[in-house]
Amino acid sequence: MSKTMETQSSQTESPHYDIVIVGAGPVGLMLSTCLARWGYKIKHIDNRAEPTPTGRADGIQPRSLDLLRNMGLKSSIMAHKPARVFEVAFWDPPKSGQGIVRTGTWASCPSFIDARYPFTTLLHQGRIERVFISDLAKNGVEIQRPWTIKGFKSDDKLDPEYPVEVHLEHIDGSRQETVRAKYLFSGEGARSSVRDQLGIKITHKDPITHVWGVIDGVVNTDFPDIKTKCTIHSQNGSVMVIPREDNMVRLYIQIASSTDADWSPRKTATAEEVQASAKRIFHPYLIEWERVEWYSVYPIGQGISDKYTIDHRVFLGGDACHTHSPKAGQGMNTAFLDALNLAWKLHAVESGFADRAVLTTYEAERKDVAETLLSFDNKYAKLFSQRPPAAKEVQAASEQTNAQIEDNAFIKTFKEGCEFTSGYGVAYKPNALNWSPAHSAKSPLIHPEGTKLRMGRIMINADVTRVVDANVVHLEQEVPLNGSFRIYIFAGKPSVTSTALKDFASHLANKRSFFGSYLRSDIDSVSHHEKHNPHSLFFTFCTVFSARRDQIEIARDLPTLLARYRDHVYADDRWDRRVPDAEAAAHAKMGLDQEKGGIVVVRPDGYVGIVTKLIEGSGTVDSLNEYFGAFCTKKLDEKAAQL
Repeated sequence: MSKTMETQSSQTESPHYDIVIVGAGPVGLMLSTCLARWGYKIKHIDNRAEPTPTGRADGIQPRSLDLLRNMGLKSSIMAHKPARVFEVAFWDPPKSGQGIVRTGTWASCPSFIDARYPFTTLLHQGRIERVFISDLAKNGVEIQRPWTIKGFKSDDKLDPEYPVEVHLEHIDGSRQETVRAKYLFSGEGARSSVRDQLGIKITHKDPITHVWGVIDGVVNTDFPDIKTKCTIHSQNGSVMVIPREDNMVRLYIQIASSTDADWSPRKTATAEEVQASAKRIFHPYLIEWERVEWYSVYPIGQGISDKYTIDHRVFLGGDACHTHSPKAGQGMNTAFLDALNLAWKLHAVESGFADRAVLTTYEAERKDVAETLLSFDNKYAKLFSQRPPAAKEVQAASEQTNAQIEDNAFIKTFKEGCEFTSGYGVAYKPNALNWSPAHSAKSPLIHPEGTKLRMGRIMINADVTRVVDANVVHLEQEVPLNGSFRIYIFAGKPSVTSTALKDFASHLANKRSFFGSYLRSDIDSVSHHEKHNPHSLFFTFCTVFSARRDQIEIARDLPTLLARYRDHVYADDRWDRRVPDAEAAAHAKMGLDQEKGGIVVVRPDGYVGIVTKLIEGSGTVDSLNEYFGAFCTKKLDEKAAQL
């Protein structure tokens, strides 16, 4: 790879960009990939000469795998044959004697979580970065390396359209460049120069700092769980075992803590010292290294940025906002979701759909998630560093033979954290995007009784049969990550809802509805093959009938407007073990009436915004006009029937 990779020629001709992204780790690459696909002009720099060669983050959690599949990137990542961790084993000192014994196991993504991929995928960060870099290249964006940011100014009075002036420099100082941008994003990691220039402080949640050694390599061992994620506590210290691709294994070993009498944050250890420590912890099992691929020692403090932005022009994300221990495998996953949250909101604003106020929800939503992560990580890290209680308590808990004996605190924390660490526990609080009774949309049709969907949470998984080709598909994956809101019409029984569907379509067509107000300017020349956005770039409609596929006739059962989304018409005819007695499992899982149905609006990032009844007349569209009217740029007619 050449020392510098300039951006494509069309970008170098002009110093004006939609966004400058600093840092090509997971958060910067996810943001860049989304915005490049949606047509934005990007200047993306990184101070490293090449992508991460070895080490760093390696865990992709189940929810993140859903996201990568929705982006069409999952297969490229799985082609590297990553390790897949379905189970975590706990090892502790025995009741009597020396050494370690297995005291319990627990699914890494237990069955109470309705996950498509109930495992953690482990692959080193560099390979994951290259998947994104390859996708960026398809969309004409290359990372400019090795360049760094020297400073910036943000002044919307001087230039309201491109208010951010950014000064960039080649690492060797040989070249400088000044560009203007609508936005600047720092994905620089924990030592963010942009954060420092903004004067944003990091608040440390826990004064205790730990120094950890991490070592990646190929080992020869008789330890039986080397292919499983393990937490090992012994009289000689603690270690976490993480299986990896290519027969490798990663070990995390605590070297020092700020509670130690001889504490120094600069305390270090050689790879050989850490290997010797591991050998003592693994005793009576033997472990030898055939080769070491990567080794690092670093202090971990738990910190969170006081702000993620000051002016909603310059933003921070990923490790620039939050630092924590690596043991819960959350760093890269939190970074992905930071970037996704910001990407679709920038797109909604810049494409003229949403008010700029939507950008204020980035910090509110993502900082709250980071606070939850740090709270969990704090408990987890403390417990990992302490000696566990007697093994017999763990054995009793894992066997679940005696209801009176509680799991030890470590396993209890682990179990409670599973939903959060899998990614499915992320819950965004009420705001304009996530309906609650405090929302300005007050229609009595909103949030029908019995719905199991929670606003601000990920949509529940469901299998359905696609009518046009009889393929059984994952409903939540059917609309790709394209910046559109996903409107799921659970249409119940065709004989019951036919009038409601006709009325829904006719009121949608009103020029002042949330849909009619945002039609494509090129609507008359859209290809017949356009599946997702034939009418509007902001909405995709999916209709799910509570009927067998052979009972559904698209042209007969759907009004013309909705029938245009023929590739998104489904039969709710697949059995689901979570609702074994339901006639229409997808309706039942959502908690919607299996005859009358309902409407579910899902944000472009996959989180539920609002649920409403499907009724005859204008009420359903009126209620959605109220919801979208809370944050979109045009005044919507909230009572279309009065026209």
